[in-house]
Formats: sequence, structure tokens, C-alpha cells
Amino acid sequence: MKVSELGEFGLIERLSKLIPINDKDVVVGFGDDTACINVNGQLLLLTGDIQVENRHFIKDKIDPIDLGWKLISSNVSDVVACGGIPRWGLISLGLPKDLEYEFIHNVYKGFKQALDYYKMFIIGGNTSSSSEIILDFFLVGETERFVSRSGAKPDQAIFISDEIGMSRAGLELLLMGKSSYEDFEKRLIKFHTRPKARIDLQYKIQKYAESCIDISDGLVGDLNHISEKSKVKIIIEKDKLPLNDDLKKYCEKYNKNIYDYILYGGEDYQLAFSVKNENKKYFENIFEIGVVQEGKGIYLKDKENLIKLEPKGFEHL
Repeated sequence: MKVSELGEFGLIERLSKLIPINDKDVVVGFGDDTACINVNGQLLLLTGDIQVENRHFIKDKIDPIDLGWKLISSNVSDVVACGGIPRWGLISLGLPKDLEYEFIHNVYKGFKQALDYYKMFIIGGNTSSSSEIILDFFLVGETERFVSRSGAKPDQAIFISDEIGMSRAGLELLLMGKSSYEDFEKRLIKFHTRPKARIDLQYKIQKYAESCIDISDGLVGDLNHISEKSKVKIIIEKDKLPLNDDLKKYCEKYNKNIYDYILYGGEDYQLAFSVKNENKKYFENIFEIGVVQEGKGIYLKDKENLIKLEPKGFEHL
């Protein structure tokens, strides 16, 4: 059997069973945005992400400064989704021997900008030669309360932290390889190449969210992780989904369905989370898009119709 037949999540499930965790200090292992360990009463969050040339990025289509920024931000987003703040990172590099130094120098400029923005540090790592550029980042965060994917309960409200779908449009624009872009197209591209993790919501997520996930593989796919872990049904109300003006223009210009981007676009690095009704007041400027119910699966409520959504999301295998 080839790993492609298992898929990313099927592979993870099989491999994780081969290395059971028998450690009382591990609060959460596989299956969430981060792992969580208890070190003398302090909860630490552990996560890692990798950027592989021609799989996650095309060298000639992204500013290396943005590439550095994005790698840090994608990891910070995982930590924030679990209620934490980022603290320390390790970076491992796989670099072709003929790579110009200027490229990796600018990647590190992006690292520095992100480290300053998120108030954290890279404190070590490793370097090797490789046929393609590989950037592998490991991050440690801290939290007072771990927020998992498994805490959603019936009657809780579902929120997303901002408009979504723009990153996918930005990627498609980059891949078009146009000689010039309209201003709204340039903004969409920046949503893809320079996302900002919602570190501003860290305290509210830690204190009030009952479940949370960062939107990296698409809203439906990521909410399905909450649905499966929490054993609940999630209803998304179509008329409550926010529509970004630039994304509207893009979909009109290129004859696209905007809801395909909102529901199934990836790499937004916004947050989707559930909240008890009495705590909704703490998220007044955030978008409430649905509700948790008994059952399973993800559904879209469109006027009086309830449509079951396939939980497809981006998979690497």
C-alpha cells in the first residue's frame, strides 16, 4: 500500500499507533493543533511546520521575506488556537548547495520581522544540504489553559475570527503568472504570502473558547476535525458568512463561486471556535457563523435548506 492511498490523516493515524504515549506529563499528544505537556505545573505547547520548495511554495513566486514571515505565522496560529502564546523556536534548513545566499538571508529577514511582531525567539536548529529548499520550524508556546478540538458541546455558538477565502484566491493569482495585477489582486496575494496569526485573540481564546482550531486546510475540513473530536454536528449559516470585498471582485472577474473559497479555501490562519452562549458577549466584533448541535458532520443552512457538506480539506499525500 502506498502512503498516497492512506492520505495524510490516515497515515498519521496509523503511524501514531506504533508509538503509544505512556507519560503522565503529556496532556495532549497527536490529534490537535499542538501537543501539550505539563512541566512542573506549567503547560507548554509544542508544534511544528515545514515548507518544502515546489510543494508549499514556488521559489520564483514568493518574496523570501514573506516566506520567512509565513512559516513563523503558521506555527504561531497553531499555538494561539490552543489558547497559548509563542515563546521559543528551532529552525532546521535543507538548502541546495547552489542556492544564492541572498535568498536565505532574506528569509531570515522575514523571520526577524515575525519574531519581533509575535515577541518570541529562535534559539537553535540544524542545517543540511538538500536538492530543494526545506524550512522546518518547531515552536514552543505557553498557556494557562489548553483549548482543544474536543470541547464543543450542543448549543454553543461557532465563530470565525475574520473573513476567509482570500488566501486561496491569492495563490491562484500567483500561479497565473500575470505580468501585472490590479490593486485588489495584489491585496489578495498578500493574504496568501503574509498572513497574520491572531495573537490579539490569545487571551479571549484561552479564557472563553470551548474548542478551537486554526483555519489552515479550509473551514469545512477544519470544523470537521472539531466535529469528529467533540462528537457533535456543526451547522454553518450561509447568510452569516462574511464576504470580503476583494474576494467578491475576484470571483466576479474570474467567474468563481465565492462560497467555494470561503468554505474550502486554505491557509487563512484565522480561527474557528465554539463559545458558550453566556460568553458570546466577549466576541462582539467577531463573526458568529453557526451553532453546535447533537449529531455528527458539517451542514450548511441556506434559507430553509440544510445541506450536508463533504469534509474535504487540503491533504499533503
